[in-house]
Amino acid sequence: MWEQISSNRRRSIALTIGIGAILLLLGWLIGFFFFANGYAGLVVAVVIWAIMNLVALFQGDSILLSVSRAKKITKSDHPRLYNIVEEMQIASGLEKMPDVYIIDDPALNAFATGRDQKRASVAITSGLLEKLNRDELQGVIGHEIAHIKNRDVLLMVMCGILLGSIVMLSWIASRVLLFGGSPRSRSSSSSDSGGGIIIIIAIVLMIIAPIAAQMIYFAISRKREYLADASSALYTRYPEGLASALEKLAASTQELRSANKATAPMFIVNPFRGKGRSAADLTSTHPPISERIRILRSMTGASFANYEQAYEQVRGSRKAVLPGSALVGNGEVEIRAPRPEPVEPLRAGIERRRETSQAVWRMNGYNTIRCDCGTWLKIPPVLQNSTVRCPHCGRINPT
Repeated sequence: MWEQISSNRRRSIALTIGIGAILLLLGWLIGFFFFANGYAGLVVAVVIWAIMNLVALFQGDSILLSVSRAKKITKSDHPRLYNIVEEMQIASGLEKMPDVYIIDDPALNAFATGRDQKRASVAITSGLLEKLNRDELQGVIGHEIAHIKNRDVLLMVMCGILLGSIVMLSWIASRVLLFGGSPRSRSSSSSDSGGGIIIIIAIVLMIIAPIAAQMIYFAISRKREYLADASSALYTRYPEGLASALEKLAASTQELRSANKATAPMFIVNPFRGKGRSAADLTSTHPPISERIRILRSMTGASFANYEQAYEQVRGSRKAVLPGSALVGNGEVEIRAPRPEPVEPLRAGIERRRETSQAVWRMNGYNTIRCDCGTWLKIPPVLQNSTVRCPHCGRINPT
C-alpha cells in the first residue's frame, strides 16, 4: 500500500497549499477592500494559515473529537467494541491500538482521526453500537482502521482545519461589510476604477472561496472510501459485514447533531439528511451507498483484486479504483462464514442496548451497580452516599 500512502502524502501537501492559496488570496483582497492595503490582509492570512496548520498537525484530532462530542472509553467501559478495535488493529498491522471514543447520539455513524498510526482514534456513535451485530461492527471498524492505515486521517484533519479558517475569515469579513461598511470604500482612492474592480473581486471571492475550498475538500473524500471498503473486506474476510452495516446506516433517519460541514467527509456515511429521511444515495462527500453495498456483495473473495473485479462489474467500467501496488501479488482470499449470534436476535438487540447505555453512563461519570435482583442501578457522580437502596427489591447496595 506504499503507493496509496505516498499519494496521500503528496495530496496532503498539494491540498494544503491549494486551500492555503485560496486563504492568502482571500486575505489580500479583504485587506485591500477594508484597509486599502492588500499586504496587511495578506499578513493576517499568513499568520492564520501558519497557526491553523500547526493546530491541525498537533491538535487537529483533539479539536475534531471535541467538536463531535466524543468521549474516550477504556476496555472495561465497552469490552465488545474494544475487542473489535484490537482485532482490526492486529489484522491491519497497525503499529498502535487507536484510542476508542463513543459519541452519545442515536444516529448511526463513525469516523477516524489522528496525525499518524501512533496517534489515532476511532469514534463510534451509541446508536451504531446498539444497532449493529459483531460482524457488522467489525466491518465498520475495519473501514475506519483502513483510513488510519492509509494516512487518510491526517489529510482530512489538515484540510478540515484549513477549510474552517477560510469559512471563519469570510464570515468575519461579511459581517464587517454588512454592519460596519468598508473603510476602503470611504477612502479617496475608492473612485479609482482599478480599485473598484478589485473591490468587486473581493466581494465575489468572499462568497465563493468557502464553496471552492469545500469542493476541493469533498473531492478527496470519495475515492478513499472505496479503498477503505476494500481494506475492511480484507481485514475481516467478510464483505457482507460492512455491506449489511452500510444498509442499516443508509436506512437510518437520524441526523448526527454534532456534525458540521468541515467534519462531514470524515464519517463513514454522510451525516446530513432531510428531517425524517434516510441517507441520500448521491452526496458530495461520499460515493453512493447503494453502489458501495453492491460492490461488496459482488465480491467472490476478500482480497483487493476481488474488490477491483467487483467494482468493474458493478460500475461497468475498466477504470481502476484501487492503487496498482495493492493489486500486485494479491490473489484470492477466501470469505469466512458469518459468526452466529449467541442468543436470538431480539435478545441480542436488548443486550446491545443495555451494554451501550451502561458504557454511556460510565463515560459520563456515573457508577453502575447490579443488584442481586438483576436491576442495574445508575449512581450519579454527585451522589456521595456509601449505599443505595434498590427501588425494585429494597436491598441496600454499597456504592
